[in-house]
Amino acid sequence: MQVETDTHKRLSMQSILLFFSISGGEIFLIVLFVLIFFGADKIPGMARTMGRTMRQIKDATDEIQRDIQGSVKQVKDQIEDVEKGPSGKTDSRKEDS
Repeated sequence: MQVETDTHKRLSMQSILLFFSISGGEIFLIVLFVLIFFGADKIPGMARTMGRTMRQIKDATDEIQRDIQGSVKQVKDQIEDVEKGPSGKTDSRKEDS
């Protein structure tokens, strides 16, 4: 399970870099700019804050997905109950088609 997660993270990062067409030299310049602009002592705190923020966003999106999937399941169950009718049998009109 951990290997699958690590592979997914690596592929996700690669796809992000490919999306922006960032090469190794450009990444180096970005890192250098961040070091000069913010200083080495502030970077770990910024990375922690960014990590927490990304985790909160991921958790929120996961919760929204679970809510939507739960609502869809409830609607499907209600549709099946209506199709069965009060006797518990499937509607004959549904079977003929």
